[in-house]
Amino acid sequence: MDAVLAAIAEPNRRAILQMVGQREMAAGEIAAQFAVTRPAVSHHLSVLKDVGLLLERRDGTRRLYRLRPEGLAELRAFLAELWPDALQRFKTVAEATVSADVESSALAIGPTRHRAGQGEPKNRR
Repeated sequence: MDAVLAAIAEPNRRAILQMVGQREMAAGEIAAQFAVTRPAVSHHLSVLKDVGLLLERRDGTRRLYRLRPEGLAELRAFLAELWPDALQRFKTVAEATVSADVESSALAIGPTRHRAGQGEPKNRR
């Protein structure tokens, strides 16, 4: 799993995954979308293929790439394990922050005092 996380940490690789997630694409098509050299894109494709996120198919001299759903399923399962704990930690921090904000506001405003004779208007007949 560490290799998968390291692979998708690179923004160009995430962009490649998004592109080939839509449809199978040739290496040249993919490379044309980036402002880096073709060898750099080829390296990114190799890394993604090596960690199991891409499938490569040869069609004559062309190499075609598509997303490997099973590789993403492993990543999704890993993230699903982390998600409940992350949500609970977020909830705890959010509640503590709200409590601290309420206390700070109450201290800044101070206790409410009514002056004599300045209450609710009396009904006059």
